[in-house]
Amino acid sequence: MFVHFFQELKSAGVPVSLREYLLLMEALKADLAQRRVEDFYYLARASLVKDEANLDKFDRVFGHVFKGLDLMSEAVEGAEIPQEWLRKLAEKHLTEEEKAEIEALGGWDKLMETLRKRLEEQKGRHQGGNKWIGTAGTSPFGAYGYNPEGVRIGQNESRHRRAVKVWDKREFKDLDDTVELGTRNIKVALKRLRKFARTGAAEELDLDTTIKATAHKGYLDVKMRPERRNAVKVLLFFDIGGSMDDHIRVCEELFSAARTEFKVMEHFYFHNCLYEGVWKDNRRRHADVTPTFDILHTYPADYKVIFVGDASMSPYEIAYPGGAVEHWNAEAGETWLRRVIDLYSRAVWLNPVPEKHWGYTQSIEMIRQIMNDRMYALTLEGLDAAMKELAR
Repeated sequence: MFVHFFQELKSAGVPVSLREYLLLMEALKADLAQRRVEDFYYLARASLVKDEANLDKFDRVFGHVFKGLDLMSEAVEGAEIPQEWLRKLAEKHLTEEEKAEIEALGGWDKLMETLRKRLEEQKGRHQGGNKWIGTAGTSPFGAYGYNPEGVRIGQNESRHRRAVKVWDKREFKDLDDTVELGTRNIKVALKRLRKFARTGAAEELDLDTTIKATAHKGYLDVKMRPERRNAVKVLLFFDIGGSMDDHIRVCEELFSAARTEFKVMEHFYFHNCLYEGVWKDNRRRHADVTPTFDILHTYPADYKVIFVGDASMSPYEIAYPGGAVEHWNAEAGETWLRRVIDLYSRAVWLNPVPEKHWGYTQSIEMIRQIMNDRMYALTLEGLDAAMKELAR
């Protein structure tokens, strides 16, 4: 079964290795899971999953391989259910009220004993009613019915959220790298861009140094050290207005996640393409403009630069002086973009337009070439690739 579990994880795209599998086997041999299904779940997850984005895939495979009684509709006749599965199926952290309700059948052992007897006595499928294992009834065993202390069997998902044990609960489905973007998902992707350093005043205990100093002096000598912080510095440029209005939500989520993840971050806005001026307050975009040259002279070359925009505009806005739609630009947008990427060697462009549509817009291809192909889709996969590029 464990080999099958390992193979299913690899088939689902979870990058597990033989070393991790052997680690899990050693842990099981040491009885670290204490023969509890839930403990085994957490032990296996800690041993085999090294990336938060794969937690949902792990949950799906775990629920499929160790599904317990989910397929009992196919095995009612002559079924022999291991005592351990019957027992573990009923384990759950309940409130005091739920614990009182579960005693309605005489407690855990009575509930499991009754389930075994029903399996032995029942000869086929049953629908409705309040005794047999079936569907749409009030029996404590079955699917698509209701009982306050039931055991769900063969049901695709919970309906009343009152089953003693459910296998389809997936707490990490929003971390899957194939699902929709969200602030939490973006934070997971942005964590790729990290460079820790100890900065500021001493704020945390330096345990190793404290132990050495105490042993040397013969009395407690507490040593403190600066807290480790993400030392990456980021310049974030957002395209605002026009066609970008369709992408406001995802840009807000990216901005929120970035402000949390990067302690040193400056943001600016531009429209369509970068020109001689940017701004920080869209209400004062015409009255309070920061010269782009000031940005280049203020922030050193060790900053990472992230442009966020759909790159969808007239090609003239990129290639020619005077091509901007809101003002007369003395120099082409391409000139300003190249000045930025020449100074900041680590720069990427995040595009909220699906990558499959990029080839239909000439300006997207032009920006992509200027960025030396460092344009990435604003998806979890694209963010992950962009952060790896910036971390090089």
